[in-house]
Amino acid sequence: MRLVKVSETINFMKLRTVTMVLSALLLIGSVVSLAVNSLNWGLDFTGGTLIEVGYDKPANLSEIRTTLNNATFEDAIVQNFGSSDAVLIRIAPREGVKSAQIGNQVVAALRATGDTVEMRRIEFVGPNVGEELTEQGGLAMLVALLCILVYVAMRFEWRFALGSVSALMHDVILTLGLFSVLQIEFDLTVLAAVLAVIGYSLNDTIVVCDRIRENFRKIRKGSPTEIVNISLTQTLNRTIITSLTTVLVLLALFYKGGALIHGFATALLFGVVIGTYSSIYVASSVALALGISKEDLMPPQVEKEGADMDPMP
Repeated sequence: MRLVKVSETINFMKLRTVTMVLSALLLIGSVVSLAVNSLNWGLDFTGGTLIEVGYDKPANLSEIRTTLNNATFEDAIVQNFGSSDAVLIRIAPREGVKSAQIGNQVVAALRATGDTVEMRRIEFVGPNVGEELTEQGGLAMLVALLCILVYVAMRFEWRFALGSVSALMHDVILTLGLFSVLQIEFDLTVLAAVLAVIGYSLNDTIVVCDRIRENFRKIRKGSPTEIVNISLTQTLNRTIITSLTTVLVLLALFYKGGALIHGFATALLFGVVIGTYSSIYVASSVALALGISKEDLMPPQVEKEGADMDPMP
């Protein structure tokens, strides 16, 4: 099946310099945002009490914040949850006060204004658990990148390995930067999505690298840049079909999946788009910049047994 009929090779690498500058600017912006704004850590990481309440009418978030502030809950984070009448309240842990007691105090303060408020759920995560999750999550990403580096270096060539890992780091940093800029809550489901982005991007990059290696061995004439362009053109339809079908599913999750997986769908949607871009421009561009050539990808010649023996008289 071909969605795009291509009669001539597309010169993808013509935009290599432009895309590398664009990626560098996006990476710098993401790192700056992460350093200044950090991430909007979810309750899974920060610890504390999460309370979901329901109103019989659209909730006024400004009034709720004022009410909680007057009730000594100045650190409360208030936001809608799925609909205008559902409200999610996050409160940092307090020493000597149980989460159930905090929940009762919050609901009592909200009901004191005369509104009908229904307690829907209350959850508590200790700060020690949140700190452990943060460390383990970061370690999981580092181990994944290291294993990928070793695998690609053994499977293909070290230049492709550095290109692939550069593309994966590019995708992860930009995804984290998006969540930092937009201040979308970063919880365990989003962390799972980031790890899934690594897997998706790697799969796309491996397909491209495999085709480049095959063409380096098959095409006798042609510069490395020309062979990379030929390989990217040949895998274009596969890339479009894979990305399009994935995006359609994620759009359904984004709009119909509910607030619980909204961050998960957002991270994957952005990750699929940026992963497709990085497999074309980041991984291939880095490999070319490192000087990949036909000689690097040719299979080693195996000498036949007895080839070095003197011929019989």
